[in-house]
Amino acid sequence: MKQLANRSITRRAAMARLGKAGLLASVMGGPWLQALANAGRPEFKFIVVNDTHYMSEECGRYLEGVVHQMQTEGAAFCLHAGDLTEKGGRGHLKAVRKIFAALDVHFYPVTGNHDYLTPTYRTAYTGTCPLRVNYSIRHAGWQFIGLDTTEGQKYYGSRIAPATFRMLEDIQGRLDRSKPTIVFTHFPLCASVRTRPVNADDLVAKFAGWDVRAMFSGHFHGFTECEQGAAKLTTNRCCALKRNNHDGTKAKGYFVCEVQDGTLIRRFVEYQGAGAASEGA
Repeated sequence: MKQLANRSITRRAAMARLGKAGLLASVMGGPWLQALANAGRPEFKFIVVNDTHYMSEECGRYLEGVVHQMQTEGAAFCLHAGDLTEKGGRGHLKAVRKIFAALDVHFYPVTGNHDYLTPTYRTAYTGTCPLRVNYSIRHAGWQFIGLDTTEGQKYYGSRIAPATFRMLEDIQGRLDRSKPTIVFTHFPLCASVRTRPVNADDLVAKFAGWDVRAMFSGHFHGFTECEQGAAKLTTNRCCALKRNNHDGTKAKGYFVCEVQDGTLIRRFVEYQGAGAASEGA
């Protein structure tokens, strides 16, 4: 796993930053100086990408460029909010997994409606991405929950399955509601996005009392954001060669998220490589 490239801070600057505390650090020695040196450094970064819609070798070359650009971020892992492929074929799913393996960090996807081969068949996805339907991971004191919000290939008016709610109950029973938590899904959860599942509110309500900082989703190819308590619920532009954004923007890309001093900072990064749009969002 790649380590983050953090900025250094000099001893003089560290002591100047904290005044008397800096003088005390000089007396106390190594551990204090190390704590001061860590001030302002990112604890970790992660990437969130969605809707890559692989459908050809040309798409593969495009995504290889995307991953090459992602490598410059020094992220600890990558979340994918679904629609890895356009038609859910095993070969295409394997191609996407292989491309993202070049990041040399853990890759955590959830199912999109385009990751079904037929209205009810997604064995290619579950075989290629085992244990990546409803699950959780932990990193540096933060919790991440990936949830399946699909109803087969249904695009609009879908309903999150009872199995997801049952699995979420099990997942939450193993996690700590007081720890910072990130949720990622394919279908939007924000009330202002018309393609959200009809029972999206029921899913969001399950996190009442939890320290949820963000809910990342795809499906709608465009930036949207709303707030639910302290959490920001977002969708993002797609990161696909042959699919357009639904909001009329031209830029394709992904989010880079940085956790620093317990705070989540998110920024959109446009893919600038060959075949990418040159017009910003």
